[in-house]
Formats: sequence, structure tokens, C-alpha cells
Amino acid sequence: MERVNETVVREFIFLSFSSVARLQQLLFVIFLLLYLFTLGINAIIISTILLDRALHIPMYFFLAILSCSEICYTFVIVPKMLVDLLAQRKTISFLGCAIQMFSFLFLGCSHSFLLAVMGYDRYVAICNPLRYSVLMGHGMCMGLVAAACACGFTVAQIITSLVFHLPFYSSNQLHHFFCDISPVLRLASHHNHFSQIVIFMLCTLVLAIPLLLILVSYVHIISAILQFPSTLVRYKAYSTCVSHLIIVTVHYGCASFIYLRPQSNYSSSQDALISVSYTIITPLFNPMIYSLRNKEFKSALCRIFFFQLSEK
Repeated sequence: MERVNETVVREFIFLSFSSVARLQQLLFVIFLLLYLFTLGINAIIISTILLDRALHIPMYFFLAILSCSEICYTFVIVPKMLVDLLAQRKTISFLGCAIQMFSFLFLGCSHSFLLAVMGYDRYVAICNPLRYSVLMGHGMCMGLVAAACACGFTVAQIITSLVFHLPFYSSNQLHHFFCDISPVLRLASHHNHFSQIVIFMLCTLVLAIPLLLILVSYVHIISAILQFPSTLVRYKAYSTCVSHLIIVTVHYGCASFIYLRPQSNYSSSQDALISVSYTIITPLFNPMIYSLRNKEFKSALCRIFFFQLSEK
């Protein structure tokens, strides 16, 4: 009976950019250029890996999957954000919000496990080079990617169900530019502490388990590298891992700040700023870090470029 005069929320209103209304057109241009550049860079990486047979090895297969993941991740959030920057009323339906949350959680969680898979790939390549082609065969690579996606799907489904089974009445003003977990939870009329604990535990596990696997991989990698007799060989081995470590640091740093803080420390402005970095900037730079630091990839890109020129 307490809810009889209250309205059930059927849509949410994004308020993240309302404080910078005069800059929204400028932000639209900046974010659009970054988005198009992200799509272009990742498309070039995927095309190069597909077209050059020298790159048909597990490391580049995982890089291509990473690029696909980045394209999908930005597609879930950025186009809607760009439309809202030009719109007077920045709304999303209740169902649309749930779909957006599920999609970005699925891709984000899968990304975490994919980084662990890439760490395992580096471990096998450095610690078991003679058995690399056997241990990391095509079936194994496909299985690892499928397992990462299955984990991401399961976690996303559970969290989205827990969040959107909460009652939402009256308040529908979302202080964010997409349907992230914390901003949506803060609008719930009744907070189920069990649901919040489960969500926090799942977020912790999604970050902790892959990170632990990555750390274990690198303990073995560093131990193996230190036993290499040649300084040049050690340098080459380290260089193949640096790009992965940079991406891991950025991904887990941003994700931990957003999802592992106590609710009492929540700040919508801080979250929006960090969210812009990992929804727009990191999908652009992650594949670039991996590819531009890699001589083999740059050589393949040059071969394809000059081959296309010679064809003309």
C-alpha cells in the first residue's frame, strides 16, 4: 500500500553531461572522432591479422578477438551517448537500460578473462616454447575464448537480473551517461542487501580470479626469463609481455576503482570521468599498444599495404 501513489519507472534520464550543456556539441565532435578512430584502428588490426598468414598464430588470434571485443564494447555505449549529446531529452527505456547493462557487463567480464587467457598464452610461449604449437592449438584457443565468453555471459546475466528485479519508483534521473551498476542501484526504491553482496562478490571474483591467473603466469614467465643466458633473448621475451602488462594495469585499475569501492565513496562525477576513459579511450589505445610495439605486426601491415598498392 505504501507504493500506491508512486509511479513505476519505465525510462531513465541521463544527467551526466547536464552540467556542461554549453560544451556538449564540442564533446560530440571529440567523442565522434575518437569513436571513428577506434573503429578504424581495430578494423585495420583485425584485417591485417586475417590477411597475413604469418600472423595466424595464437597471440594474434587473441589480439583479433580483443579488437572485436573493443569494437562491440564501444558500440554498446558510445553511439547512444553521441545521440544524447545532441538531444534535448536524454532518455533510455527500462528494457533498453537492462539490455545495455547486460551487454557491457558481458563484454567487460569476458575482456577480463580474455586478458587472463592472453597471459596464459605468453606463459606457454616463453616457458614451453617447444610444445607451444601443441598446447595452443586451434581447438584450445577457441575453447579458451569460449570459456571466457561463457564466464562473462553468466556473470552479466546474474548481475543484470539482480539489479533489475529491484523495485524502481518515482526517481529516474541517472547521474551517468550509460546504465552502469552503481548509478542504477542508487535509484532503486528498496535495496536488497543480499543482492548487493552478491553483486559485489561477483565483481570482485571477475577481477580477482583473472588477475590471480595473470600473476601466476607472470611469476613463471619472469622465473623462466631470468634463466635465459642471453641478454638479447631476455629483452625480446620481456618485450612480448610489456604490452599485455600495460593493458592489464589500465583495465584492472579502472575496473577496481569503479566496482570495488564502498558505496559511501561513490561520486557520479568521478565515475563519469573514469568511465569515459575506459569506454572511449582505452578501446582505442589497447590494440594500438599491442600492435604498434610489435615489429612482426608492423611488418605484416607494411606487406599488405604495399601489396595493395602493387595490385593497383
